[in-house]
Amino acid sequence: MKFKADEISSVIQREIERFSPEISKTEVGRVLEVGDGIARIHGLSGLMAGEMVVFEGGVKGIALNLEENSVGVMVLGDYTTIEEGDQVTATGELLRVPVGEAMVGRVVNPVGEPIDNGGPILTQKTWPLESPAPGIADRQPVDEPMQTGIKSIDAMTPIGRGQRELIIGDRKTGKTAIALDAILNQKGTGVICVYVAIAQKESTTASIVEVLRQKGALDYTIVVAAGASDPAPLQYIAPYAGCAMAEYFMYEHGKPTLVIYDDLSKQAVAYREVSLLLRRPPGREAYPGDIFYAHSRLLERSAKLANRYVIVPESAAGTIDESMAANGKVYIGVPGAEEAAHDLKAHYPSGHKVAKTTLSGGSLTALPIIETLEGEVSAYIPTNVISITDGQIYLQPDLFFAGVRPAIDVGISVSRVGGKAQVPAMKKVAGGLRLDLAAFRELEAFAQLGTELDKATQRQLDRGYRMVELLKQPQYQPMDVVSQVISIYAGTQGYLDDVARTNVPRFESELLKFIADRKPALRAALEKDKKLTGEIEADLKKAIDEFKSSHFR
Repeated sequence: MKFKADEISSVIQREIERFSPEISKTEVGRVLEVGDGIARIHGLSGLMAGEMVVFEGGVKGIALNLEENSVGVMVLGDYTTIEEGDQVTATGELLRVPVGEAMVGRVVNPVGEPIDNGGPILTQKTWPLESPAPGIADRQPVDEPMQTGIKSIDAMTPIGRGQRELIIGDRKTGKTAIALDAILNQKGTGVICVYVAIAQKESTTASIVEVLRQKGALDYTIVVAAGASDPAPLQYIAPYAGCAMAEYFMYEHGKPTLVIYDDLSKQAVAYREVSLLLRRPPGREAYPGDIFYAHSRLLERSAKLANRYVIVPESAAGTIDESMAANGKVYIGVPGAEEAAHDLKAHYPSGHKVAKTTLSGGSLTALPIIETLEGEVSAYIPTNVISITDGQIYLQPDLFFAGVRPAIDVGISVSRVGGKAQVPAMKKVAGGLRLDLAAFRELEAFAQLGTELDKATQRQLDRGYRMVELLKQPQYQPMDVVSQVISIYAGTQGYLDDVARTNVPRFESELLKFIADRKPALRAALEKDKKLTGEIEADLKKAIDEFKSSHFR
């Protein structure tokens, strides 16, 4: 074989031109021991806390313990492929997860790898697993409803966009059912949902995914699953990964998002396992000292972001959308950034008049779930999360087994946002409902003693029984807010007092059908402003009277 001198010289010349005198420095260590999802590494003295490392086989890990002679690393993946003496490389980066539109409709593990046999996820965008929560100036008050479609929640413990509302109760009391109904009710609202399954049986997660697919909810939902058989480190980071995927849509696209953490008590157990294996000192119930911080830094990332100012040429005012902002065609500032107009010189030639408009800031609503043991809400993890969240929905086993579903205990369930997260019509019809039901529960306990009751007390009891029947709701059947208002109005105004308790569900369904079919103008008026004005209320009374007298038997 003959070599041509001119070819060789041209190759050498090209390589010389490409050469850049840069030194790449990589810190490398060796595995001292590995087991149970934890690896101890020697030689990575310059590692940061929380820094990502990569093992020889490509498995990732996060540095948690920085000790004098070694580093304790949490292995994110199959630790059985790692052996003593394997090489470990520091990356100089914090762990990031893939995000973007391509993630929607997929089932992924906590590091963003697909586990639904749907092929690879094609996205170049990533988001840090842990990011700081927005400050006070970057937020606005929670005052926009996040409708769950569940009558008893939207009426008595309303949830607003950007709120953190805890769902708490014993095992098998319907906690996940409430969360799934909330996801199903977001259909057509533009809300991006993220469901995080932590240490759930894979069969349970598969059935949840199937329900979402059948109801068409998977089109706007990301499922992050860390199964019961997955290592504890993956179970621990799962909620942070789900939060990061939602944050991308909140910050980059200004969209409302809803995240379900199912459930944080299992995540706390996983973190306890990791901490004890790392030989961190145990605290109460053997949980590590920073278990409160593990949950608070996650839930504080929920927010309703303040609107952003957009500075644009006057000619473009009113035609702004998020894609233009993302492409740098307009300047996006934060509230109060009047000096933003000066930065227009980087985008537009001089002489352009400028205008200021606003873009929605987006929101992240969190519904963490906590499982109690024998109704013990004063245990360590439940009290921690109760103190972080903006209210709780407590599900009572006795109610659940008595057939009252959702089994919400109105006595200790509360929303700290309250009526601000309700539409005006719902606020008007359900204002005293929570107190009335709590009083009914006390009366019911008193009536069980067998004492004779006066007529007023008996009427209160009878109405209470009918309101309980009215607030029952089958699973996977969320109700729109206008139907809820009509239904609760009929109950609170006494239209059900002479209806047999067994006929209450039939009365409700037939009334809603009657108004939808025969009184479309009334329903349209309610839907338009969602206010119960005097005129609309009079029309509603007439409609219910007409239905009751001529259509309900």
